[in-house]
Amino acid sequence: MAILKIARMGHPVLLQRCAPVEDPGAPEIRRLVADMMETMEDAPGVGLAAPQVHVPLRLFVFRIPGERASPDAEDTRVPNSVLINPTMELMGEERALGWEGCLSIPGLRAAVPRATRVRYRGVDCDGRPVEREVTGFHARVVQHEYDHLDGVLYTMRLTDFGLFGFNEELGRAAEAAQREAASANAGSAASAGAAPGAGTSGRAGPTGAEAAR
Repeated sequence: MAILKIARMGHPVLLQRCAPVEDPGAPEIRRLVADMMETMEDAPGVGLAAPQVHVPLRLFVFRIPGERASPDAEDTRVPNSVLINPTMELMGEERALGWEGCLSIPGLRAAVPRATRVRYRGVDCDGRPVEREVTGFHARVVQHEYDHLDGVLYTMRLTDFGLFGFNEELGRAAEAAQREAASANAGSAASAGAAPGAGTSGRAGPTGAEAAR
């Protein structure tokens, strides 16, 4: 196995629609998948599509770490997996914002609107069918990687560029907002203690997610 070079935003391979894999079990496809899994783990990341390693074919690898899963039965931990020649169906109209990064766009992240539930199908390297209906982080990862196969980067899905920036700056902004909220809450509590009869506004400070915005 080998660590592959990852294409970065601006490379033409990331903007083209990929070709189907003719033989999922071919030795070169098995080798590509093994190398992509090693590259994904080394990065580290939770997904990697073939065009990201300069191979314009319709396959991607992914994983759902236990700490990123949720109590939902359709968003549980998934070990390293491959999906070849996938199809995907968005289930329902519900959409949610969630933070995403990309190995092809290092150092940046954004809040991207995605369907909360999807159904996907494909095959593995042995030609065995893979079909799941998933939610949460699992659904987000699959949508992100599937987009790569059609030449779509997450930046093309943004609806609010105020929720896009460098990881370090977004982290500092979130921490500053949380400190401000904690200070405001402490001040409110002190005022309430000093004036027992006073009412409070009932308006909470920003949450961590709101601060990150």
